[in-house]
Amino acid sequence: MEQPAIEILSSHRIMTVATIRPDGWPQATIVGYASEGWSLYFLIYRDSQKFENIQRDNRVAITVGNEPSELKKIKAVFAGCEVFEITNLAEKAHAWELLAQRHPNLTDLAPPLESEVATMVARCKHVSFLDYSQGLGHTESITVPGPF
Repeated sequence: MEQPAIEILSSHRIMTVATIRPDGWPQATIVGYASEGWSLYFLIYRDSQKFENIQRDNRVAITVGNEPSELKKIKAVFAGCEVFEITNLAEKAHAWELLAQRHPNLTDLAPPLESEVATMVARCKHVSFLDYSQGLGHTESITVPGPF
């Protein structure tokens, strides 16, 4: 059986990314993503506050989950990650393919211009998995070994 947190990451399309603002306050935004194991790929505009925050401090927190019909069905992932801009052309093309598979609406668009949009990868390090089917508040935590 696959790690439950990876199952959650691979079955969703939207995540919250919380970065650290220049004044030290958190800034949380929602992005579409595609995952491959513990790596989460997403696009962000270079002129965004999120990109500026990541350039200054690449540590982020992410959350992935949904609102189930019953409390005991909650399953979610939250993780501390390191984020990097992908510069390798082959890895960038692979990320675009994963994103286009997860978000078919992207296939109507040409790949984004590098001057406007950065292709990013968040690599999970400290992961917690909520699974209320095993009891309210049930959480399992792991640290993902590196390097990636």
